[in-house]
Amino acid sequence: MKNIVPFFIVFLSFSSMTFSQKFELGKVSDKELSEKRHPTDTAAVAAVLYNKVKTTFKYTEKNGFSAIHEFEIRIKFYKKEGLQYANYEVPYRIKYENLNSDILSFSDVVTYNLVNGKVEKTKLSGDGTFKEKVNENWKTTTITLPNVKEGSVIEFKYTLKSENILMFPTVEFQKEIPVNFAEYRTEIPAYYFYKPVLKGFLNITTKSEIENAFQNYTSSNAMRTESFSYRQITSVHSAKDIPALKEEVFVDNIDNYRSAIDYELEVIKGEGVPDKNLSKTWEGVAKTIFEDEDFGKQLKMREYFEPELNAIIIGIESKEERAKAILSYVKAKIKWNGTYGIYTDVGVKKAFLDRTGNVAEVNFILISMLNSAGIISSPVLVSTVRNGVAVYPNQTAFNYVVAATEINGKRLLLDATNEYSYFNILPSKTLNWKGRLINIDGSSEEIDMVPSVNSKNTINIVASIAADGKVSGKVRIQKTDYVAFDFREDFLRMNTESYLERLENNFGGLQINNYQLENGSNLELPVLQTFDFTSNNEAEIIGDKMYISPMLFFATSKNPFVQDERKLPLFFGYPKENKMTFSIEIPAGYTIETIPQPINISTGEGVASFKYNIQPFTNKVQVVVTSEVNQMLVSQDFYPIVKEFFQKSVDKQNEKIVLKKT
Repeated sequence: MKNIVPFFIVFLSFSSMTFSQKFELGKVSDKELSEKRHPTDTAAVAAVLYNKVKTTFKYTEKNGFSAIHEFEIRIKFYKKEGLQYANYEVPYRIKYENLNSDILSFSDVVTYNLVNGKVEKTKLSGDGTFKEKVNENWKTTTITLPNVKEGSVIEFKYTLKSENILMFPTVEFQKEIPVNFAEYRTEIPAYYFYKPVLKGFLNITTKSEIENAFQNYTSSNAMRTESFSYRQITSVHSAKDIPALKEEVFVDNIDNYRSAIDYELEVIKGEGVPDKNLSKTWEGVAKTIFEDEDFGKQLKMREYFEPELNAIIIGIESKEERAKAILSYVKAKIKWNGTYGIYTDVGVKKAFLDRTGNVAEVNFILISMLNSAGIISSPVLVSTVRNGVAVYPNQTAFNYVVAATEINGKRLLLDATNEYSYFNILPSKTLNWKGRLINIDGSSEEIDMVPSVNSKNTINIVASIAADGKVSGKVRIQKTDYVAFDFREDFLRMNTESYLERLENNFGGLQINNYQLENGSNLELPVLQTFDFTSNNEAEIIGDKMYISPMLFFATSKNPFVQDERKLPLFFGYPKENKMTFSIEIPAGYTIETIPQPINISTGEGVASFKYNIQPFTNKVQVVVTSEVNQMLVSQDFYPIVKEFFQKSVDKQNEKIVLKKT
């Protein structure tokens, strides 16, 4: 089925080795410096001329094998807008449980310019780098290259030494600018078998062979250099003429589709010892997470909140009402500090006493209170939209936790970090493909994070047209579920005056009066808005005829999909239905000459539909327009159909009623 997004994670296989293309630091050519525009993407503001990465292993008697990752990059600048790429940022890990910190170093950092026909080199001075601590586990080093301008070429190398051999840094082949050539070479002792995983849609050539290798190391006993030989798997992944990864409308997280390679350790083989299989499953990952003392142990702690819980649920017998009371209490009393993560930072007891905590602490408190109140609840691991899709089993895939509970045979998802979340209404950032629910025994199951029910936006308009073309009337708008959540998130934090000003501008300059909002903070009920309006911009009078859109200012004027081709899947967020009903009284002295024809169209395969019905009466016209988008994510292969569908619906919305003066 075309609308299903293809699975774009590929476990690479290997073939015989070929030599890779040759690029070297310090060998910048006059051609590269004098080039005015990119040969295949003339709009490019900059381009990566080459990006070479190499992973090797170094042995020491004390620590065994460590990984050394070397990155060499050369970038050409065509336009001043591209100068942002003269800043380069590298994250690295500074805290492990049983390993030393990673070590990051830069070298060969040079800017090249062509000045009066001669190559001018500017090297990075010592104060050109800075380190920033992101959290207790990670640091970021940023370099800013000097003397960069239009026409410049920069190049640099950085080396990351790490005792963590379970996973390598992600190697990105695709950037926001074109990449002329990219290569990732790995030289791995045959004791270790890794699973290379290709992400994205790019064609990457992979070659591999087994070679002889040896290592020298210093013996601590003999205080002399020793050596040993072993077999080594050498692999080269390469690609050329890689197009820029460009933003498109209706995309969740563009990094989900960036072509890149990850390496994850699967098996360790040793002479005379059994193979150690490290291959992970999602069930194994979830169990490991649950057994961490900052996860499972925190969920078992109850005594710290018992007195307050008893006061919250006293006299409440219904599980649903108990859950409502507990959710409201945690949302009001324990504030989220804005920190993501699936593990607690300070622990649930301290977070409860301090009345603030990270997302895990806030929702662990919610889960534990629900369980204590007799409502079986479990944590659900989630990767937020910004964090990307959790595509293969690993412990760093998730960055958020919500609660799952079951009441009257129905599973409900809850989140206490957001004031507008409710039963099965989570922050939109968590609606990201799949989550993993962990039971109290450590077992787990995959659950769908996409809402199963369409959120609805229902609009009723009663209007009348004056003889001079002025339109006035009343509007009633009702929003449910995620449409209501988005409204509350976006507009309830604004003052009413600012919101109405935006609404008037969005609707083409009409005037709004008598605005009323109901159920803004009552999360159990739909949001309801009513207002009166007048507009001078809806009707056009030419001679004895008046032309007016039957959808008034609610008509969509432009198709959001304009490009000929689509590279990325289409992300619609959540299933939704928009229904608009218009009753428009025509002015005295006019009759209806023509009206648009009804249509009922769909994309097929259950993606989207659009129905437009119109019925004339003696002195008025009634119109009912219903549009639905029923899927969160749609394949880019389905784009031509979606584009045509939206164009037809836009065209229909902009057709006119023609009134003739009698």
